[in-house]
Amino acid sequence: MFNNVYKNKTIFITGHTGFKGSWLSLWLLELGANVVGYSLKPTTTPNLFSILNLKNKIKHIVGDVRDREKLLRNLQIHKPDIVFHLAAQALVRDSYDDPILTYETNVLGTLNLLEAIRQVSSIKAVVNVTTDKVYENKERDEGYKENDPLGGYDPYSSSKACSEIVTASYRSSFFNPNDYGTKHHVAIATARAGNVIGGGDWAKDRLLPDIVRSLSQMQDIVIRNPESTRPWQYVLEPLSGYLLLGSLLYQRNIAYSGAWNFGPKNSDVVTVEKLVKKAIKIWGEGHYVIKKDKNKHEAKLLKLNIFNARRRLHWSPHYNSQTAIRETIEWYKKYYNKKTDMYEYSMEQLDKYRRKS
Repeated sequence: MFNNVYKNKTIFITGHTGFKGSWLSLWLLELGANVVGYSLKPTTTPNLFSILNLKNKIKHIVGDVRDREKLLRNLQIHKPDIVFHLAAQALVRDSYDDPILTYETNVLGTLNLLEAIRQVSSIKAVVNVTTDKVYENKERDEGYKENDPLGGYDPYSSSKACSEIVTASYRSSFFNPNDYGTKHHVAIATARAGNVIGGGDWAKDRLLPDIVRSLSQMQDIVIRNPESTRPWQYVLEPLSGYLLLGSLLYQRNIAYSGAWNFGPKNSDVVTVEKLVKKAIKIWGEGHYVIKKDKNKHEAKLLKLNIFNARRRLHWSPHYNSQTAIRETIEWYKKYYNKKTDMYEYSMEQLDKYRRKS
């Protein structure tokens, strides 16, 4: 896959101990890459990074993207070819509780990384992973395009919009496509995706982890906004987009710089309540209750327009929402059954997706 770009390349991932970072590390290992991860320790127990024993399979560095000197030092030591930036304070509700940490991590962390990249000549491609929530959300039914205005109601969303703006500024000021090949050799893109589901996520205040925690403990599932719709997508869908984008940036350089949306088909944008009902059905039992929370704002409607990725990257989603929910719940059922090698089962899910795509 990806024209064998990743084989024997050194790939630097910030946030590799997180849910998406762990799946990305697993996939890159399968592609033959030398993976270097830079991140805080996993923030939940259990966590996918430990379950897959990735600490012993990649170069694992415990570090904070707010630590500019340590981040630069490790980039200089390992001399990566491609960088994927996933490190973030990634929870909307936590951003209300600690907005300073959220902005420091998501904005200054991005700034520290981009400034370090200016000093490491080995790096040829950078993918900054942000979120679908970077747009000025007007609760419209039409999907947002990459050139729509950025915004962000809550600190998390606005901090990620800031990360987009910082990246665009550095791309114009220091990695300008017009100067490629003379003043620099770096191609930079941002990737916008959100509401990613899949096995191995235990973050708090995130719908699927909350569902699974309740089901595994035979407790009622509590949902706050049953009518809210989200572009739910299986974790390997956006990761395939990130990997494709990274490979094209590396191969064909500046032509793929810029912002990209990765999301599901419009038909797979479903309500929270429908997702909960489907998850209960696959699990085999369970109940839910609705307890609306008016204290912290959450968007009710959000869609992405993925025409650009379809047309220019030839990327498209392969799993519908039903398959995404089923693959996710089946992973957790295997985990809580405690009779399955979860590394092997995760590889089975990865291989199944690769065959589908």
